[in-house]
Amino acid sequence: MDRREFVRRAAAGIGGLLMASNLEGAVSTEPQTVPHRPLGRTGHHSSVITLGGMTISGESQEDVNQLMDEALAAGVNHIDAAPGYGNCEVLFGKALAGRREQVLIGCKTTKRDRAGATEELHRSLERLQTDHIDLYQMHGLDDPEERKQALGPGGALEAFQEARAEGLVRFLGITGHDPDNLLTALDEFAFDTIMFPINFILQYHGFGTGLLQEANRRGLGVLAIKPIAERHRQQDEPRRYPKCWYKPLNTNEEISLAVWYALAQPVTTMIPSSSMRLFRRALAAAQHCRQLTEAEHEQLTRHAAETEPLFPA
Repeated sequence: MDRREFVRRAAAGIGGLLMASNLEGAVSTEPQTVPHRPLGRTGHHSSVITLGGMTISGESQEDVNQLMDEALAAGVNHIDAAPGYGNCEVLFGKALAGRREQVLIGCKTTKRDRAGATEELHRSLERLQTDHIDLYQMHGLDDPEERKQALGPGGALEAFQEARAEGLVRFLGITGHDPDNLLTALDEFAFDTIMFPINFILQYHGFGTGLLQEANRRGLGVLAIKPIAERHRQQDEPRRYPKCWYKPLNTNEEISLAVWYALAQPVTTMIPSSSMRLFRRALAAAQHCRQLTEAEHEQLTRHAAETEPLFPA
């Protein structure tokens, strides 16, 4: 199968990958509640779009509260925080006051040792103003040596398992940008979820396709990051979205097609780029999700073929 055919099939959901009940039908002009999908074998159903910590980092509490109101009203029930995302934990904690039960809280740590991960978990619990984190993840597990430390004796995994036994966390996950290292980690521990980049450009060039297939074979919840990322930002290119280190797609059409492509994949949820404006546009696309037309498949294929991917396959 050539790349053109791969993109066509992936976007169409051929082979049972498309969750048709969520995507069929014409676009409605009325706002809709976003669909929810199983988070792997956890028993939780997450909204197909997640509100990410970098999206709200550095914003005013008033603006974050407003965005949270909009997200909850649209059916978003999954947020993703991390200590590395500035002050997002504090912002989330305040925005969720009195309505913590409405969302699954995902959080992360870059600590690879047991003591460090335990300490960071407790700080995150305090900042998020909660007595438990639903999904605790090893953040950016891309370095093989860090993977060995985290999953080995005295590593962060011991802190994760201890916290789960104590009821401080419910589910355990990993995130990263290196499919090979993540695949190895899956062989070393039965994680509940995995988070890595998925978009039409990356998949066209072969990035992460094997990892996506294996994650689904194992029944993991898949969290897609960078679904509307396009390419590396050129040195002299204006930085339209300051918190994005790369150039995201920009027009409403581009964003909608990219969102609809991502949601045609066997993923649970996607986390858009680090901008409140981009989140709102991606949310609108998710609220009106539909199958791509053949012409749109071709449009994405041409775009992907002409674009150097953010990460090598």
